Formats: sequence, structure tokens, C-alpha cells
Amino acid sequence: MASDHRPTLATVARAAGVSLKTASRVMNDEPHVAPGTRERVRAAALELGFRRNAAAADLARGGRAPLVGFVTADIANRFFASVGAGMEQGLQGSGYQLVTASSGEDAVRERQLTEAFLERRVAALVIAPTDDDHRYLAREVAVDDGPPVVLVDRPAPGIEADTVVIDNEGGARQAVDHLVAHGHRRIALVGDHARLWTAQERRLAFLRAMAEHGLAVPGSRLREGAYDAAAAQRLVAELLDDADPPTALVTANNRITVGALHVLHARRTAGASIPALVGFDDFELADLLGVTVVAYDMAEIGRQAAFLALERTADPTLPARRRTVPTRLVPRGSGEVPPA
Repeated sequence: MASDHRPTLATVARAAGVSLKTASRVMNDEPHVAPGTRERVRAAALELGFRRNAAAADLARGGRAPLVGFVTADIANRFFASVGAGMEQGLQGSGYQLVTASSGEDAVRERQLTEAFLERRVAALVIAPTDDDHRYLAREVAVDDGPPVVLVDRPAPGIEADTVVIDNEGGARQAVDHLVAHGHRRIALVGDHARLWTAQERRLAFLRAMAEHGLAVPGSRLREGAYDAAAAQRLVAELLDDADPPTALVTANNRITVGALHVLHARRTAGASIPALVGFDDFELADLLGVTVVAYDMAEIGRQAAFLALERTADPTLPARRRTVPTRLVPRGSGEVPPA
């Protein structure tokens, strides 16, 4: 009669006629086992459907699970999906596997997921920070036997850790320079949560670029809090309904750009003139929609994060490093619209 329970190593040992210790040596590929005995144990394991618990074996020997935990901010966002794909590419051949969980841009959830990965003794931890205080990770970063911690997209306040970021300064400057070159002076920025490092960096870089062109930015043309496409639609509509509306928009991430496109499409359909648009982050169908974007290799962020984690695994004494992924402006039409 077939058993309803998964066979244990003890079951395999009994079926093969060997001790539990010998069966363990075989299943863990340890030496000093006769070839005939090894073959008999493996045949019994195959017949019984026994599957070795590799993670438990690693932990029992005082090691870490061969896993890299990735706490992403928004698993549904193509940006973070591409970062995860890049990490998988960077980990190929290393013996480590990627496990992903999403904080949903919730600081409490991020910490819970981080603690859960640490409790499971992952070999490395990659985080897209949402929390504004990461001092709870300070010990993990400081001790040589802690797992490597790598931050992507944003640094984490309170700790010095390996970090991979985008050239936010260069990207915002490229967007402003491009719009100014096409005759725009009244340019507005629509940004994400003001507490996020990327939102702050892109806002400051936008203001610096505008100032270098001698252009003032009234507070009414700085809109923040576009945490999703619906919020972006509301903020963009408010901008365009202003008594002195902008002739061009810079949207600070792909979600905001999608929201802005909905508003611009509705206004164009109604026969109204629409502003020029440059979006930060490329996104699916942006080329077909003719959206000018500040682009970069999203997967490269993940690859660099994986490389940093593997390098620190080999040498925990390395100083904290920062890698910056360059940006490029891709003109497709929306950013080349002249002022109305």
C-alpha cells in the first residue's frame, strides 16, 4: 500500500539495509562509502520518491541556505521585475537561487520580509528600500559572518551597504535639456512619494537643471505623491487646469507616465492642445505610443546587485561600494512637441 507521507531518510536506510549515518553520507555526496552501497541507497531513494532537504542539510552544518532573498518594492512593476531578471542572470552558475517577495512600498511589510529572510539564513539579501530607517540591519552589515546586504534603486538610511542606483542626476538633466532645446520654459515635474530617495533625487536634479537654464519653477509646477497611475492622473489634470499650465511635463517614473498618458489622450480626443512629455523609466509599448523617455538598462541593476553580493560573499571585508547605472534619453515624439 502506498504511503500518504513523504519517505524519510530513515525509510531509505531501512530499504537499502544500511545505517542512517551511511544513508546520510550517500545523499549528501560525502566520501568513504563503498560504490555498491552508494548505488543501493540511491536506488532505494529513487524507488521510494525520497527528496533530500538541501536547505535543512546546509543549516544543520551551520551554513546558510543557497538562496538570495530579494525584497522588492512592487513586484507588479516592470522595473522591479527586470531587476529581478537581471539578478537571476548574475547568479547563474553560482549555485544560488533567487527568492522574491514584495513589500508593496510598505515600510512595515519590508521589515517583516527582511527579518523573515534573515531567520531563514539566506546567503545574501537584496532590498529595494521603502523604510526610512534601516538601523536594524546595521549588525548584519557590520559582522563578517552576516549575509551580504545589497540595496537597489535607493540607499537605505542608517547603514553603509553595497548599493546599485540609477544616474538620477544625469537622467533629470537630460529630460530638462531636451525640453528646453525644443522651446519649453514652463516645465512641470510629477513625482512619486516625497519620502522616497529616488523621488527626492530626481526633484533636486530637475530643479538644478532648470536653474542652470535660468528657469524658475513655481511650487504649483512641482507635484508629488503620484504613488500609482490613478494618483498621477489626478495630479496631471490639476496641472493642466491651472491658470498658467505647463507646456511640458517630466514624469518621474513609469507608473506616473502611464497616468499622464491617460490624461493627455482624453484631452487630445477632446480637441485640446497637450504638453510635451518626457518620462523617467522606459516601459512596455512606450515605443509604439511614441513616448520620449529617460531609459537605462533595468536588468543591469540586478546583475550588478548579484555581482556585489557574490563578491562580498567571497570577501566580507570589502568596503561598502556604490554602482551607478547610466541613463540615456530616447526621443520618440512626445518630448519633441513644441510649446502650444
